[in-house]
Amino acid sequence: MDSATIDLAELDAVRVYALPMRNKFRGVTVRRGVLLSGPAGWGEFCPFEDYDDAQSVPWLRAALEACTEEWPEPVRDRIPVNCTVPAVPAEKAAAIVAASGCRTAKVKIAEPGQSPGDDVERVAAVRDALGPDGAIRVDANAAWDVDTAVTRIRELDKAAEGLEYAEQPCPTIDELAAVRRRVNVRIAADESIRRADDPLRVAVAGAADVAIIKATPLGGVRRALRVAEACGLPCVVSSAVESSVGLAAQLALAGSLPELPFACGLGTVALLDGDVVADSLLPVDGHLPVLRRPPEPDPALVAAATPTADVQRYWLDRLRRVHDLLARP
Repeated sequence: MDSATIDLAELDAVRVYALPMRNKFRGVTVRRGVLLSGPAGWGEFCPFEDYDDAQSVPWLRAALEACTEEWPEPVRDRIPVNCTVPAVPAEKAAAIVAASGCRTAKVKIAEPGQSPGDDVERVAAVRDALGPDGAIRVDANAAWDVDTAVTRIRELDKAAEGLEYAEQPCPTIDELAAVRRRVNVRIAADESIRRADDPLRVAVAGAADVAIIKATPLGGVRRALRVAEACGLPCVVSSAVESSVGLAAQLALAGSLPELPFACGLGTVALLDGDVVADSLLPVDGHLPVLRRPPEPDPALVAAATPTADVQRYWLDRLRRVHDLLARP
């Protein structure tokens, strides 16, 4: 079945959800989206609210892929994952790491309203919690210019006693390339891939050492696999902070990559205060299983996560608009 031509009326179920975040993440305090049920199972449509309709088309393509198609055969049955540390005080950051069981931590930095010293303290606390053998990566979400990025990365590399990589320190590909030439820390590209008209420009421009690949904003598992192959960089699969339904697609992607040299950013259900499935995809001993299909939502949990009528209308209208764009020849 061609997922691009499926009529929304042909789906078995469409359910809007809203799940609170345990801590503010990317400015988000409640994660919202739509669960879709089709002939092959469940999918999840949850573009962030700063994405316009055109940018949201790949997110719907990924959700419909999960509803209507089988994912590729995996080459591994479990995925090492990092824990994700929001922009919280140092003491809380250490507690998150200690409770996670993961040997890699991704630390959010450059939060508006916080100081560079807050970032340094958070990263140092994560190092103490991980011990000398754990890996630390930081994510600035494109917050800096080139000179600021160079200064901050050097400071954080010292605080971490060695960073694994710094993710998306600047907005543009040219800026990433300039930073990469001036620091001795790997640079990873995220937004420059998932929000780009041409996701492969990052590798061609020499802008990154690592590609952050996300099945959801790249249009599904198969499309993300093609991007990963074409970009020619080591890949880290990361989530889009979905529920366990959407996270299963990211695990399918990580399970299908020929090589997986780094832990993946897939321990993110822990950021949500709740889930829509009974058996949440939470790491055990720093790993998550590869699933062949998304898990079934629990009706009681979906009912508990159902938002107000106004929020439901907003998301259903958004779903229809984006579907109309996807269905255009």
